Amino acid sequence: MRRFPIFKHVVLFYSLFLLTEIPMKAQSMLGFSSESGQTQRMLEKRFDANLIPDSLQERLKILSARPHHVGSPYDKQNAEYIEDRFKSWGYDTKIVTYYVLFPTPKFRLLEMTAPQRYKAKLQEPVLKEDRTSNQTKEQLPTYNAYSKDGDVEAEVVYVNYGVPKDYEELERRGIDVKGKIVIAKYFGSWRGIKPKVAAEHGAIGCLIYTDPKDDGYYQGDVYPKGPFKRADGVQRGSVMDMPLYPGDPLTPGYAATKNAKRLKVADAPTLTKIPVLPISAEDALPILRSLVGPVAPASWRGALPITYHMGPGKSKVHLKLEFNWDIKPAYDVIARMPGSEYPDQWIMRGNHQDAWVNGAHDPLSGLIAEMEEARSLGLLVKNGFRPKRTIIYAAWDAEEPGLIGSTEWVEDHQDELKKKLVAYINTDGNGRGFLGVGGSHALEKLVNEVAASVPDPQSNLSVLQRLKDRLLVVGNDKVKNEVRSRADLRISPLGSGSDYSPFLQHLGISSLNVGYGGESSGGSYHSIFDSYDYFLRFVDPGMEYGVTLAKTTGRLTLRLANADWLPFDYQGLADNVNKYVNEVVELADKMRVSTVEVNKLIANGAYKASLDPKKELEPPKPKDEVPYLDFSPLLNANEKLQESSVTFGILLPNMSRLNSADKHKFDQLAGQSERFLTTEQGLPRRPWYKHSIYAPGFYTGYGVKTLPGVREAIEQRNWSEANEQIRLTAASIEHFVEHLDQINKLLKGEN
Repeated sequence: MRRFPIFKHVVLFYSLFLLTEIPMKAQSMLGFSSESGQTQRMLEKRFDANLIPDSLQERLKILSARPHHVGSPYDKQNAEYIEDRFKSWGYDTKIVTYYVLFPTPKFRLLEMTAPQRYKAKLQEPVLKEDRTSNQTKEQLPTYNAYSKDGDVEAEVVYVNYGVPKDYEELERRGIDVKGKIVIAKYFGSWRGIKPKVAAEHGAIGCLIYTDPKDDGYYQGDVYPKGPFKRADGVQRGSVMDMPLYPGDPLTPGYAATKNAKRLKVADAPTLTKIPVLPISAEDALPILRSLVGPVAPASWRGALPITYHMGPGKSKVHLKLEFNWDIKPAYDVIARMPGSEYPDQWIMRGNHQDAWVNGAHDPLSGLIAEMEEARSLGLLVKNGFRPKRTIIYAAWDAEEPGLIGSTEWVEDHQDELKKKLVAYINTDGNGRGFLGVGGSHALEKLVNEVAASVPDPQSNLSVLQRLKDRLLVVGNDKVKNEVRSRADLRISPLGSGSDYSPFLQHLGISSLNVGYGGESSGGSYHSIFDSYDYFLRFVDPGMEYGVTLAKTTGRLTLRLANADWLPFDYQGLADNVNKYVNEVVELADKMRVSTVEVNKLIANGAYKASLDPKKELEPPKPKDEVPYLDFSPLLNANEKLQESSVTFGILLPNMSRLNSADKHKFDQLAGQSERFLTTEQGLPRRPWYKHSIYAPGFYTGYGVKTLPGVREAIEQRNWSEANEQIRLTAASIEHFVEHLDQINKLLKGEN
């Protein structure tokens, strides 16, 4: 699924605030004694020696040879191929099948009926330079999965990226989208937010296109000459309301097994309320060109050869969509390597295998690295190595429609996973460039150590050092100061958009999402051009970063599986929570000051006087003043967390002196620790999301909200809910502190 083209892809991911280098001389290895740490380093050298770029390329060619969306013949064939490979490498492997709602288009029509007629092509071209682009009978057409059926005709309003603040700009100009069809640009938020917000404002249909300014000829040469999106390229994708819950829309909270009780399609809350269709910039141009009304603000303007107007008027379109609302099989491949000492402590790796079309970049570039990692580990096992903890590899199906394969498997096995799964490591796509990592902050130090040990294929540096140098060049002052001063730079918190979500945000299992990118384009994203030919030219020629990703995730997996005690560290977690607490307090204070200032300017007429009277633009409406929220429960809980984390850091060296029984007890406590940051009731209006520290934003989709209950209540100016969420979040943190204090007592020898 990945995220926003170009950089989602670009790897979640590339939060520019990742890691800093750890000096390698006499470096200890988290979770290992000095002796076993040296053994582990030797094991990792053997692991690296097994990795072969040609193996990745061969697998990519096979897996991307034909379209393999959910329910397609090649989707099943690929699952069987993956199963066969894992079995040949020594894993206990099986395919687990779920039966999920996956709509496909039956009828699509978009035509402009005024001021002139234009029928949209709704099709991407076959290119001689792209050998799989001609598989038209197998390709899914351009559409948005989980759009509502509909037949609507109306005037058009241009809504920029279609996020809530864009509608405030429309309101200031007296533009109402009620009864209209909106046209929005991709980027700015996850695509499913655009029809969601449009429907909330009364729109009856939604069109989404990629403007060349964001991905296209404005950025550089387009495919096949260059990597950027063609004007006739289209981004497919799901518009399921995943901020409510991911997974099969008809089985919320439980597995979509063959005989599961299902909601009626009409009752599924995650389906859109209005019809929505993705179109190319080429098909969007006639509609946008004919719009009248106010000229769009400078920040709304794209790179099409027109003056961008907001509408409505003149442009009128007819949109008709019908879908086959079918139940399709989704094939998850699950492969296990039992642990020799702690078989009931599980480390899990995952990457999805389904795609919108051929999917070479998204997701197969991540999957082939995972498979090469598993092959190398299998060779180690054949030569006498056995991991201490059980390792599980997964190739998920039905991720693209809404994280369905992973969510159904998690919901199917949630009781066992809560007891046994220690950590989940996800990948979703990969390319040339810089390391990007997001995830549980208790794993931050482990990520730093691993990144310092992996060589970058384009320099003589570690991937950590190269990233550090990059941040010192392009980062803002705050980022640069942290690179220079903080022992471990932050990994980013996770929102949504890939298969880590059910593990982290529903069950509270420590998770990571890992990938490389930033020097390769996402111009093929969810199009027929996400192909083997495109990938080898523009994403990762030579598979250098595929091997690098396998080295990175291989080390993470092996260290978690083989450590003398689990390599968790809570000092980084506490520091990040402290940052988030300070942010929400500052957010409320800034909103209070800003609200008073703006309301005063509106009331005394200064705001209106500052506007150009020849332009139809009104001042914003006054907003209720921001009360002083009682943050004391959250501040007190945070203070306790800081104290307990400091104690943990002081006591952690005692681990090497504990006996095996106490180390095992530490593992049991550490492996459960993330669960204590979840709440039983979950977030307001979306109880599936239970993590109190990380969640996808209700109006961002993929983008993360930290301390989500508190932050979103403040942003939505719901003050009673803000006070309630402050108390609930504080209680969750205190619950975690009680658990951390048990770990500290164990380290003190007071067990």
